[in-house]
Amino acid sequence: MSRKITIIGAGSVGATVAFMMAVKGLAAEIVMIDINEKKALGEAMDIRQGTAFTAPVKIYAGRYEDAAGSDIVVITSGLGRKPGQTRLDLAKVNVGIMKQIAAEISRFCPDAMYVIVSNPVDVLTYVFNKVTDVPEGHIIGTGTLLDTARLRSRLADYLDVSQKNVHAYVLGEHGDSSFVPWSVAEVSNVPIAEYQSRLSGSGNITMSLDYDNIEQYMRTSGGKIIGRKGATFYAIAMSVCHICETIFADANEILTLSSLMHGEYGIDDVCLSVPTLLNDRGMGGKLILNLSEEELSKLRHSADVLKDIIRQVEI
Repeated sequence: MSRKITIIGAGSVGATVAFMMAVKGLAAEIVMIDINEKKALGEAMDIRQGTAFTAPVKIYAGRYEDAAGSDIVVITSGLGRKPGQTRLDLAKVNVGIMKQIAAEISRFCPDAMYVIVSNPVDVLTYVFNKVTDVPEGHIIGTGTLLDTARLRSRLADYLDVSQKNVHAYVLGEHGDSSFVPWSVAEVSNVPIAEYQSRLSGSGNITMSLDYDNIEQYMRTSGGKIIGRKGATFYAIAMSVCHICETIFADANEILTLSSLMHGEYGIDDVCLSVPTLLNDRGMGGKLILNLSEEELSKLRHSADVLKDIIRQVEI
């Protein structure tokens, strides 16, 4: 089946997503759209000239009407946070950009799945839900998917085990109020706090778990990467491609994605990340974890933080 993906935004993230999709052979057709048409043309041309070494793919710069028929639309457009700029100021600017994009793209792609990457991702996922008629199950915020990957990477380092055997989540906002519900973290069905003591011959494990350090690593990784190289784009591009692969494969995978809440965990009318089923029909049910009272309070606090920002932007 011929698959078509549109990427809106040809900056570092959007271009890396397009490159990785071409290398992976995720789609037969990839459209790149950016207000800076020259940049989109250059990125598409650069990738296209290497596709002799990939699965056949047609990749080009286009406009909104060229997105018609897309199976998935990935939105990466938006400004980055500048020194001294508050999160609220950034949200106001990027909400305005998202509203313009949503009005245009939803006319041409009413049936597509939408993957929202732009930050603040939870607020912008909420905005896209409110200003379009796209079914909410088709509006997927990347949320804490990358945060969860960072967490599992750090835990794997501590425990000297494959990341694929680590089952732990980052919930809530993709931002400062996110948190790790340690009570449900496991390594191959063993509670994470018990893993080291229950592993026979565990001489390879040299570090004791430091929950605060691990959580701090997860929360500050993005800032450290930006400080060292100026931007983050490889890992988020991998996350976006994984979402698209999950959709195309109808994999029924549970991922920490941002979506509209309808009373789950006592939270309503806000987008944030909880474990959510994803398949070729979009997002299905949310997994209700058996959180402790403290963890549930943290999740609700994260929702309140996001609602406070939403109240102060113009939707």
